[in-house]
Amino acid sequence: MDVEAMGLLAGAMTTAAFVPQAWKTWRTRSARDFSLALLVLLVVGNSLWLAYGALVGSAGLVAANLVTVPLTASILWVKLVRG
Repeated sequence: MDVEAMGLLAGAMTTAAFVPQAWKTWRTRSARDFSLALLVLLVVGNSLWLAYGALVGSAGLVAANLVTVPLTASILWVKLVRG
């Protein structure tokens, strides 16, 4: 398997893992079961991966984190607003 294809597949899978949780969080308007530290670390970490991917020219990292950052940020937003 091509290295970039592997990165795209890995990014697609890990990003897709957040979709059901983000949907449930928005639907229930509750992020009570999430640790605030976890969400902050995820948003910051994924933002750094996005920046890194852009700097090194990795389409897989950029594509995955362009989706993952807003998903995790939306869960964090619900956590901050609703507890």
